[in-house]
Amino acid sequence: MHLSRLRLRDFRNYGRLDLEFSPGFHLFLGDNAQGKTNLLEAIYLMATLRSFRGVVSGQMVRLDQKGYFVGGSVVMQGTREIKIYWSHRERNLSVDAQPVRRMSDYIGVFRAVIFCSEDLQLVKGPSSRRRRFLDLLLAQTQLGYLDLLQRYTVSLRSRNALLKQRVIDENALESFSRDLISVGQELINRRARLLPVLEPIARESYRLISRDSEKLRLVYQQTIKNDFAVELSQSSVRERQLRTTLVGPHRDDLTLSLDDKPANQFGSEGQKRSLVIALKMAQAEYLTACHGSPPVLLIDDIMGELDIHRRSGFLPLLRRVHAAQSQVFMTCTEENWPEELGREIHRWTVKGGKVNPAACPPKIVNPAG
Repeated sequence: MHLSRLRLRDFRNYGRLDLEFSPGFHLFLGDNAQGKTNLLEAIYLMATLRSFRGVVSGQMVRLDQKGYFVGGSVVMQGTREIKIYWSHRERNLSVDAQPVRRMSDYIGVFRAVIFCSEDLQLVKGPSSRRRRFLDLLLAQTQLGYLDLLQRYTVSLRSRNALLKQRVIDENALESFSRDLISVGQELINRRARLLPVLEPIARESYRLISRDSEKLRLVYQQTIKNDFAVELSQSSVRERQLRTTLVGPHRDDLTLSLDDKPANQFGSEGQKRSLVIALKMAQAEYLTACHGSPPVLLIDDIMGELDIHRRSGFLPLLRRVHAAQSQVFMTCTEENWPEELGREIHRWTVKGGKVNPAACPPKIVNPAG
């Protein structure tokens, strides 16, 4: 799988941009605030329909414009044409000129994994970030998972809305509770089944980039200990006091530990960075195993934050992507990736919302020197 063409209109600082890409490694070089990360954001948007920066669609529209367009050609066994248009009044998504009505019909058409500084929130941030990590991985690999997640979200919101009313409609509450339980239990089961498969991959990835210094452990921490229906009923009094649903997969967490100590409390900054990279590497490896081809990798200026050993830990994954004729897109302010990749990289200069092929390859900087 690779992205052969990218088209942007009024997206971030790009008024109009048309680029063509071959498989392999692509480096966007330029100073800060020139639009490098915006390119990765657009590519990630094509894969997930959301920004990895955690912003809403309106914030991705170019200044003083009404909406944005992001489109491109994805080459797999054939070529798929993706078009996304968003404005406050109109939202269109199509694949091969056919409108896409449900998000679940789209996720998986184009697959990408992002490595960026925001990833640290997987360790430092709230449990919602880690649930989202699991849910995206399952949505990209398991048929029907996204539909289940959306059904659960609708039932949860409806149930919470009832709990906030001064007079609660008990029949309606019971109806939403039944749906919450049946759908929620299936979400729990699928997340729980993912962990024994994902953990060994993440552990091996962590070993590659951390010199075997600590043992990584992932645990799916459920709020439901025994029976969902019983525990939901037992929480009824507190729910009415707090006016929200207190148990269920929306409150679960993915706990991350190093040598059986919580990483968010006891891990150093270097360990946390290694951990989030290992999780993203595991995500990419799992997608590759499920689909038979690697996802496109997006690496946003994180190489400079890593020492030579941690950078080199990327190499096995990057080589597999290269061998499978997929792609890696990287952003840098200077050339600071592992030297082994230097000769194979397609370089682009980014300045003021303009992107051009580099006139000539600059001298490679040896990260060890």
